Amino acid sequence: MEDFIKQYPVHTEIPVAWGEMDALQHVNNVAYFRYFETARIDFLRQTGLISMLQDKSTGPVLSETTAKYKRPVTFPDTLIIGAYITDIQEDRFVMHYEAFSKAQQAVTTTGSAKVVMFNFKTGQKAALPDHVLEVLQQHCRDKA
Repeated sequence: MEDFIKQYPVHTEIPVAWGEMDALQHVNNVAYFRYFETARIDFLRQTGLISMLQDKSTGPVLSETTAKYKRPVTFPDTLIIGAYITDIQEDRFVMHYEAFSKAQQAVTTTGSAKVVMFNFKTGQKAALPDHVLEVLQQHCRDKA
């Protein structure tokens, strides 16, 4: 677990709730998208980018999101969701997630989200502000 946390300086701990399990007695697949959402917002908070959400005219929106399930998770457990950035472009970036189970001491699920900056007034994509690009670069794992 210590190695996982060192690999992901920006991470979020999420306790698994009993009600997130389904009839097959493991966490339902939809719960992971909520976990990733929580980790995404926490990433913005931890990096100081939460201010992106304060501007009501522009903001980040998801254009696609994925999850890959490697191991089932059951209650009780706590997941540590690590996040990092790749593929930064003028108006978008990709956020990647890894969910580490404290009970299993293993990565159980991985995922990603393409995040696009959007102007809500014009209905068009918007450029990422320079201060946002600067912070994203600090957490980027692209090999360029």
